[in-house]
Amino acid sequence: MTPKPDDCKTMSDVRQGVDMLDRELVRLLVIRQGYMHAAARIKQSRDSVYDEDRIEDVVAKVLVEANALGLSQEIAEPVWRKLIERCIAHEFDVWDTTKGKKTA
Repeated sequence: MTPKPDDCKTMSDVRQGVDMLDRELVRLLVIRQGYMHAAARIKQSRDSVYDEDRIEDVVAKVLVEANALGLSQEIAEPVWRKLIERCIAHEFDVWDTTKGKKTA
């Protein structure tokens, strides 16, 4: 049984909790990646893959949720911006592969 953060007594307890959460985060990121595949499949134009307004909307919503749940915005914002950046790059790769229009 993985102890909750406040119940950790040793670094082994902390590491057990972090390892468990990392596995859960990977599971959730696989699902998010699936949505990037769906977006690449649905979008008709490669130009529509990058959407600055949507990026800012996602980050704003994340920051509201982070604030509500007590996640530091200094963690939340850069993590989500990097996640979005990498997801967009992945979506471009999927779009190029599935639509057959690889560009330099």
